[in-house]
Amino acid sequence: MKLEANWSYPTAIRFGAGRIAELPQACADAGISRPLLVTDRGLADLPITSRVLDILEAAGLGRALFADVDPNPNEINLVAGIDAFRAGGHDGVVAFGGGSGLDLGKMIAFMSGQTRPVWDFEDVSDWWTRADASAIAPNVAVPTTAGTGSEVGRASVITNSATHEKKIIFHPKVLPSVVIADAELTVGMPPAITAGTGMDAFAHCLEAYCSPFYHPMSHGIALEGMRLVKENLPRAHATPDDLEARAQMMSAAMMGATAFQKGLGAIHALSHPIGALYNTHHGTTNAVVMQAVLRFNRPAIEDRLAMAANYLGIEGGFDGFYAFVGALNDTIGIPESLAAMGIADPDIDRIIAGALIDPSRGGNPVPMTEENTRALVLELAG
Repeated sequence: MKLEANWSYPTAIRFGAGRIAELPQACADAGISRPLLVTDRGLADLPITSRVLDILEAAGLGRALFADVDPNPNEINLVAGIDAFRAGGHDGVVAFGGGSGLDLGKMIAFMSGQTRPVWDFEDVSDWWTRADASAIAPNVAVPTTAGTGSEVGRASVITNSATHEKKIIFHPKVLPSVVIADAELTVGMPPAITAGTGMDAFAHCLEAYCSPFYHPMSHGIALEGMRLVKENLPRAHATPDDLEARAQMMSAAMMGATAFQKGLGAIHALSHPIGALYNTHHGTTNAVVMQAVLRFNRPAIEDRLAMAANYLGIEGGFDGFYAFVGALNDTIGIPESLAAMGIADPDIDRIIAGALIDPSRGGNPVPMTEENTRALVLELAG
């Protein structure tokens, strides 16, 4: 089956191998004539980035690159990116890369015309209405990983470098105008990044599926997204040039980010402060804490995960699903613990504090209190 399509949900998506060649038309559709290509330092000097710059330059769109982006992007990166955007006279952003490049690129476009600090637009109540919507520049998203799904998201995660807290910054117009989802761009991912980003997609689907809130559309998308990860992540990890598996994982990533409108939970509530404090890879951290959170939530999700296991072809109900997660982690080389990630002596109190204030916990099936969260973090700390 040829995996190529044009979708309009939740935004305009050009899906298929080789479609990066359509980037100039995507910029035109978004109303961008002087784009700033935003990516992370790891991608800046790679051939795929040069290829994208060549495509833009050949189309008369310039050759401007900003890559001062940390793995967990912060407000320092954002200020530098806004300065580059304004200095270059740009009218839009091409956000290129994994979650860090996509998130920061979206924020540069969002903040380029604002006068208030970025923290004033945190995803709290109706704070997004503080923004001057007329001053938000358009952005086009081009993912090179299959995990965060930031290419179809209306928010970005930015780390406060002073407090080491991750903040979700939201506005409806942060959603990219056009997405190019080209599986060929993901072939060069290192196996560890394929694994971590793939488990990020799985975590999004899993937590959205388990969220107690009513959203049957997201519920169904999450369930099918888990199936795509189950069937394709081991293939993409073992055979990096398997374009079908790569394409299916790109679909799963976008499905997870669409589904988590239904809510996220303790996996993300924990991984956000851990990542902010120790600069760990977000998706890999999600995978490391996943089984502990499944045990934590078991009283509320046992029957629901038994239904999911049946759909996914996993025997044994909740226990079978739990064992599947552990086996998948082992197959793709996920570290077994926080200590194996290099966090031998975690700051338990700061992790707990971060988890309890993180908006992600709003969808956790078991309410997170200081007492039960402490027990969970102590378990993870070993």
